[in-house]
Amino acid sequence: MAVGKGGNTVARVTELVRPITDELGIFLWDVVFEKEGAMWYLRVYIDRDEGISIEDCEAVTRPLNKLLDEQDFIEQSYVLEVGSPGLARELKRPEHFEAYMGDSVKVRLIRPTEDGVKEFKGKLISYDKDAVAVETEQKTYVFKQSEAAYIKADDDEDLFG
Repeated sequence: MAVGKGGNTVARVTELVRPITDELGIFLWDVVFEKEGAMWYLRVYIDRDEGISIEDCEAVTRPLNKLLDEQDFIEQSYVLEVGSPGLARELKRPEHFEAYMGDSVKVRLIRPTEDGVKEFKGKLISYDKDAVAVETEQKTYVFKQSEAAYIKADDDEDLFG
């Protein structure tokens, strides 16, 4: 995980951007600071029930960019991107799982289950700090979040039919 001057970059950016998104009535979905090739990207994912517009992205980018320039705690050169998490958004935090309880999700496990299944989709039926449960047509899979490469929202409404 990348660390800027004086602490965790993602945590510090989250502290800076949350008041901005709260004031605008926008949900802060996630903050990611990652290297792709030679470039670093600071990605801020925002959402709201009616969807995100380019104006929403600009309304978050302008004040955040100003604060990042003033505080100057990220050592690497980076590209700031503010956008929607998209339809196939990754579920990472408890509030993500709560928002998608009962909805369709796609799961890719790091290692296959005993019956050789590594990827599946189904209905998210429970989540807590110890386990995630996803019901498929065949069976219910229960696993630790750390055992999943990803758990993503699935926009396929016709889950079992």
